[in-house]
Amino acid sequence: MTDIHPIFVQFSGVLFLFTTVVSGETLWKKHLIHEGFRTNTAVAADFTGDGKIDVISNSASTTRLFVGPDWKEIVLDQTPGRGFIHSEFFDVDGDGDPDYIGCRYKPGLILWYERPANPLEDEWKARLVDEKVVGIHGLLKGDVDKDGRIDLIANSGQPVGEFPNSAVWLKVPENPREAKNWHRYIFADKDAPGLSHYLGFGDVNGDGRPDIALAAKGGEQDKSGLGEWFAWWEAPADPTGPFKKHMLPGKHPGATNIQQADVNGDGKVDFVASRGHGTGLLWFENPSWKIHDINTELEFGHCLQVMDMDEDGDIDAATCAYGSRIAAWFENDGKGNFKTHVVARDQAAYDIRAVDMDLDGDLDLLIAGQDSNNVVWYENPRK
Repeated sequence: MTDIHPIFVQFSGVLFLFTTVVSGETLWKKHLIHEGFRTNTAVAADFTGDGKIDVISNSASTTRLFVGPDWKEIVLDQTPGRGFIHSEFFDVDGDGDPDYIGCRYKPGLILWYERPANPLEDEWKARLVDEKVVGIHGLLKGDVDKDGRIDLIANSGQPVGEFPNSAVWLKVPENPREAKNWHRYIFADKDAPGLSHYLGFGDVNGDGRPDIALAAKGGEQDKSGLGEWFAWWEAPADPTGPFKKHMLPGKHPGATNIQQADVNGDGKVDFVASRGHGTGLLWFENPSWKIHDINTELEFGHCLQVMDMDEDGDIDAATCAYGSRIAAWFENDGKGNFKTHVVARDQAAYDIRAVDMDLDGDLDLLIAGQDSNNVVWYENPRK
């Protein structure tokens, strides 16, 4: 069944009626958290300890906490030059609450912000994680060395600096509040050229060790001409040394996002990917890495989440394509065939997160809208 949905748009005082055609479902309800500034990244968690979901975002070199559910704004840091392109959160100092981590693209900088005892009034002190990797576009958390503690993964995507065309993982020091920086290990040693972007994490080959995936957009800004690829790095027995690189097939103009997941339910770990500076989403089938299209039309899907959106036991995906200005999720039939469901129109993004924002038991979508100058969340209508 096809639903017709009205959209009212006002030009010069005249109200026009348009309709959108959405196959099988309505657009999701939009909730505005913040607007007015280009925003590249936003994360959600209970940062205040009240049992409700809050949001931290960065725009105009200002890091802001928005306290849910009313989104009261609290400025955490407005130091010039701290404009973050991506971010993460986890309990860095082991005190039981989530801390915030942000990264600047160039010159490279990663900072972590300690969540204080009184997060609404006390200072969120910023401390250095790393300033040697340059061109940090993606941050990802995961236990790389399997010691039971979360590590941080980042790319060094520029062909300059001490670690050009590389990628690293960073281990939290024993006393992160006192340490000058985190322990840095190079897993992709100068073998990730072409302006790399975002990362994926998970055991690809079934050896019990988590591997790391990465994408590089290439294009006019890539003077090396060595981009436009998806690849994964196989973890060795000693994860402190370089990992072994495996290229995935095909040439992929604008490749940006890649994540590990068992797409077709055969017990093997596949890859879901997007060409965030190009067109389309796809998945690679393990072990031959045969390419399957998920969507061939959306332009600049510069963000990606892989999860079970409809709670039917298989892996779905979501993106917000800033070229098409469409947010969508992709329903998997369990065998790797996907149906596109439009969530929102006239919305751009560099960052998307699947989070139960209203704590009603299903996943919603949090979006940091760079070209739409906002932070919003879209409410899953399932519950």
